[in-house]
Amino acid sequence: MTTDNTPPAVRLEGITKRFGDVVANDSVDFTLEAGSIHALLGENGSGKTTLMSVLYGLYDQDEGTIYVDGEPRTFETPRDAMNAGVGMIHQHFQLVEPMTVLQNVILGHEPVANGLVDEETAREEIEAISARYGFEVADHLDVPIRDLDLGTRQRVEIVKSLYRGADILVLDEPTAVLTPQEVDGLMDVMEDLRADGRSLIFISHKLDEALTIADDITVLRGGNAVGTVPASETSEQELAQIMVGREILFDRKPRDTTPGEPLLEVGELRVTGDRGLEKVSGVDLSVREGEILGIAGVQGNGQSELIEALTGLRTPDSGTVRFDGEDITETTRRERTEEGIAYIPEDRHTEGLVMDYDLVRNGLLGNQTIAPFVKSWFIDWEVVRDHTEEIIEEFDVQPPDADTRAASLSGGNQQKFIVGREIGHDPEVLIASHPTRGVDIGSIEFIHNRLVELRDAGLAIVVVSSKLEEIQKLSDRIAVMYEGEFIDTVDPNAVTEEEIGLLMAGQRRDDAGESDSGVRTSGDP
Repeated sequence: MTTDNTPPAVRLEGITKRFGDVVANDSVDFTLEAGSIHALLGENGSGKTTLMSVLYGLYDQDEGTIYVDGEPRTFETPRDAMNAGVGMIHQHFQLVEPMTVLQNVILGHEPVANGLVDEETAREEIEAISARYGFEVADHLDVPIRDLDLGTRQRVEIVKSLYRGADILVLDEPTAVLTPQEVDGLMDVMEDLRADGRSLIFISHKLDEALTIADDITVLRGGNAVGTVPASETSEQELAQIMVGREILFDRKPRDTTPGEPLLEVGELRVTGDRGLEKVSGVDLSVREGEILGIAGVQGNGQSELIEALTGLRTPDSGTVRFDGEDITETTRRERTEEGIAYIPEDRHTEGLVMDYDLVRNGLLGNQTIAPFVKSWFIDWEVVRDHTEEIIEEFDVQPPDADTRAASLSGGNQQKFIVGREIGHDPEVLIASHPTRGVDIGSIEFIHNRLVELRDAGLAIVVVSSKLEEIQKLSDRIAVMYEGEFIDTVDPNAVTEEEIGLLMAGQRRDDAGESDSGVRTSGDP
């Protein structure tokens, strides 16, 4: 931490950044003390990433001054920032997937000896960095990035910044794509970096993580810095209210309705994954009208393959999928959309949106063959635009411009648009895979409320999430998936988060077995 004689690692004074008529940062002041972790919180579109992009030289500020280690600095490019000891780990990794870990780390900063790239010297330096912070990177130096899991890729990004001399690290939504175990590992890394004297800025919208790791917390709202508090002197409820300007309700809502008849049913489903291994092993489930079935599990235990089989994106090896009593096992994704099965995908970039399309064209996705969007085999673009603008208004997508490219939206606003589009299909069944991944707390509350409203209106909903608190808050029943099977089904009102966590790790409850909840556990015949 800073002493009286040590200047702040970073001080931003009066930073203003405009994009046309939009003011992304409005005279923002921010101070990162040396040797500390400072969390930067805010809703999607509040200006967090823009502010840090100014610090990192990706954008030129329109007004204001950047100080690094007490000295005023001007960064015209990220290389200028890196030369001053500032590194940034982006939410979407800046790695070249076909290249190896070693090649990615040294790219653009290759050591040279006798006119050739000195890979041996680079290897020794990377191994030293890896050993110093306990990174599991040194053993993967010759492995292509595409063969690594997300947690290891993130460590490569951090090693890359440290290799290039960063003493100040900006981590932009670093936990958005990580499993709970990987999040714990990242927190350990951040603590080690702080103990070694590094200074970190942690961009997030996850209040519990900010309170766990940060020394200080600054909240942005609407491009303005609305408050800075020591993490030890605040709470999730207080931070949430500062972020959105109103009280946020965290508690599970009691329900006034009763589930109806089974609408989506699966029998003895077996599904093979991309690598030829069985990922879903004889799963049975049913989801009733007016019910939310939550599926919990550590990522990689077959949830993705199960959802792809339910939505028509993957053909099962055996078993049946029935919708409203009709066998739809062999039907396509488009046919299931037309039947009334909507899908909020796990990966919004590769499955949910065409990033180079504007929102109008993205608003058409899934509606290409459905009236009123299509008349006499032709797309009615005026109707599509009206529909898109309704989504933007109802789900508060920022910026509120139907002609905006999807790639220019923040991750949270992309997610809100997808949720709005899929609900707009007027479905009978909604499959929601990680529906609030990368979404701020105000938007999480909004999406949760909409899912509950849809359930109460009679929809059958399946929610897959790695967030246990989300599963417990939304679900009427929770099925826990482990190694391709449902290991148990539990009542969210009668189980703790710790008990669900043990099930996710494969530890069965003593009373596991046949359940009247519509899901067969893996121990059933």
